[in-house]
Amino acid sequence: MSDSDQQPADRHDDQKSPPEATTHRTRFSVIWIIPIVALAIAAWLGWQGLSRRGPEVTIEFDTADGLTAGQTQVKQKSVGLGTVQSVVLSKDLKQVEVHVQMNAQAAPLLTDHAKFWVVRPRLNGINISGLETLLSGAFIAIDPGAPGGRPATRFKGLEAPPDVRSDEPGRSYTLMTDSIGAIGQGAPVFFRNVVVGEVLGYTIPAGGIGLIPVKVFVREPYDHDIRQDTRFWDVSGVQVEVGPSGFHLQIQSLQAVLSGGVAFGLPPQRRENPAPEATDNANFKLFASKGDADLAGYREQTKFVTYLRGSVQGLAVGSPVDMFGFQIGNVTGIQLAVDPRRGQAQVRVSMVVQPERFLSEDQITQNPPLTSVQAMVNNGMRAETNTSSLLTGASMMSMTFVPNAAPVKVTTEGDEIVLPSQSGTGLVGIEDALSGLSTKLSSMPLDQIGQNLNSLLSHADSTVNDPDLKQALHELNQSMQSVQHLVAQTNRGAGPLMQRLPEMSRQLQQTIAHANEALNSYSGDSNFHRDLDQALEQLNETATSLRTLADFLKRHPSSLLFGRNGP
Repeated sequence: MSDSDQQPADRHDDQKSPPEATTHRTRFSVIWIIPIVALAIAAWLGWQGLSRRGPEVTIEFDTADGLTAGQTQVKQKSVGLGTVQSVVLSKDLKQVEVHVQMNAQAAPLLTDHAKFWVVRPRLNGINISGLETLLSGAFIAIDPGAPGGRPATRFKGLEAPPDVRSDEPGRSYTLMTDSIGAIGQGAPVFFRNVVVGEVLGYTIPAGGIGLIPVKVFVREPYDHDIRQDTRFWDVSGVQVEVGPSGFHLQIQSLQAVLSGGVAFGLPPQRRENPAPEATDNANFKLFASKGDADLAGYREQTKFVTYLRGSVQGLAVGSPVDMFGFQIGNVTGIQLAVDPRRGQAQVRVSMVVQPERFLSEDQITQNPPLTSVQAMVNNGMRAETNTSSLLTGASMMSMTFVPNAAPVKVTTEGDEIVLPSQSGTGLVGIEDALSGLSTKLSSMPLDQIGQNLNSLLSHADSTVNDPDLKQALHELNQSMQSVQHLVAQTNRGAGPLMQRLPEMSRQLQQTIAHANEALNSYSGDSNFHRDLDQALEQLNETATSLRTLADFLKRHPSSLLFGRNGP
């Protein structure tokens, strides 16, 4: 049998009885646990990373100072919300772009209301912030802003921290002023010397024309103290005031000196009945000082004007107007009024008086201003300038009542009442009086008066130095001595007669004294002639007495021994 025949037979046998297959169980190797666990951990970590991963945002800053890729974090209330991935320059090379990978927790905060800024050590006036970054390094802070914003991934970073955070309760207000002074961003807002807010900033109007709006923020609960009639005033720097009450130096605080400041409060006349509470973003006027703010609290304002023909040196806008030492208003305008046709010039002074300072509401209502002013003018009220400070030479307007003043008809110029005036009694008035006195002295013929005095003195000199007069006085002195000697000898028996001789002696002594005084008065004394006439009159009286005595002794010589009524 050939091989070819044998092969088909074998295939036939195989088809009939196939061999039985045997199976063996494969054992699970422990080594597969490790990659399975690693794969599970990797999957879990990947899922965790993807679930915590938030959007990637780009923040533009002017500088990348303190920012480091892979290290600098984005925080909100010290909670990390992301990490800086890279810091690159912008295409125009003017800014830097910071790419930050935020986490999922930060996703709801990334709206167009969000604000970013770099927290680093800063010095603003006397406020120091960001000192914690000296050791930990700078970080990027985020303020989510008000809710309701649209999602965003690109932001413009702030170069300075915002003054008001979105989570800080309070209200914002706008103050209008014509000069910003020393007030700057971050300046404090004071209420009763307590810092209750800060200045957010200001905007210069286009073209520099108009008032400057200053934005301020007042924290809760102090924002409820701001009423519709609240007054704001500037407290920047050091305020020095020299007035009638003396020298005043006021400093709100060291912070206000360095960075400026704003204060607010109610006027004194409004504290008992304040207005309703002011709304958010309400507008107020910013006054230059507390005094100006208090003046604005008076509702009644009566305008006056007066014309002065004297100097108004030292008088300025804002100078007080007083009556009997009490301030009742302020000067609002000073203008030189010249009438070229008449050739006259005078000063027009405008004033505002607050009747609430000295009248009750009922008195103001029942008495019209013009009627009240006319009654006071009829009683002698006049406007004049007065000195308010001798140290600075400042002046003020005073309402003075002049006795026996002639009645004057009070007129008006528009809504202003015209008051009659008189010369001031202060330094200006004294200067005017001295000027008038100087004019009168200049008009006196002083040269002629001097010549007459010289002529009078020359005649008096020739009279006093006359030798005959000196000889007569010498002989009179000798006669006086003789009479005194006679009185001494006859005092015992003369009796009543001797009572007359002492009187004669006194008269002679007075005569001698006046004569000597007349001789010694030659030094241009204007009373020379009067003294000389009195001395001569007394000499005549003495001579008359001596003649009477001589006649009596001739008729009664025994009276020297027995007296006038002797035997």
